[in-house]
Amino acid sequence: MNFSWIHYALMTVFFWGVYGVLLHLGRGYMPGVTPPSPEGANAGLKAFLLVCVAYMITGVIALAVLKVRGSSFEFTSSGISWSLIAGLAGALGAFTLVLSLGAAGPIYKAAAAGAVMPIVFAGAPIVNSIVAMLKAPPAGGFKAIPIQFFLGIVLAATGGFLVAKFAPSNTGSAAKPTAAAPAAK
Repeated sequence: MNFSWIHYALMTVFFWGVYGVLLHLGRGYMPGVTPPSPEGANAGLKAFLLVCVAYMITGVIALAVLKVRGSSFEFTSSGISWSLIAGLAGALGAFTLVLSLGAAGPIYKAAAAGAVMPIVFAGAPIVNSIVAMLKAPPAGGFKAIPIQFFLGIVLAATGGFLVAKFAPSNTGSAAKPTAAAPAAK
């Protein structure tokens, strides 16, 4: 198959889009969650440990693809360093995501991913855009940045908040109080 970058990007959207829900589901099936016990506090870390095993399996698949493609397996020290730093950032992000889902679980129950993931997936592109812009400043300097970029940042942040706050699966929001019936005289 001949995939372009957009095909891979859309696959990433799908995989990362289901990631939080599946991770929270896996956490929910760990011992100590149902019925509740003190071991439930470790459920998210157990799920994360298995995510790390899945990364190892995927790494073995990547190694096989490199071998099939006839890779020279040459690496530079800078390539190794920055790739490991990137992996550490990704792993720490997954680790803190597990902690976030665990902390949101008692509030949102099975819908915790519906509250957490929109914030993560709206916030990450904002951080990415800012860091990428600092790494490779726009031609003409920061004054050349179109207002639409800043509008996009505001819309992404607002959208992430609104999706997290008002998701139909969000069972953690308190019901709006109803008006009390007038007292009978």
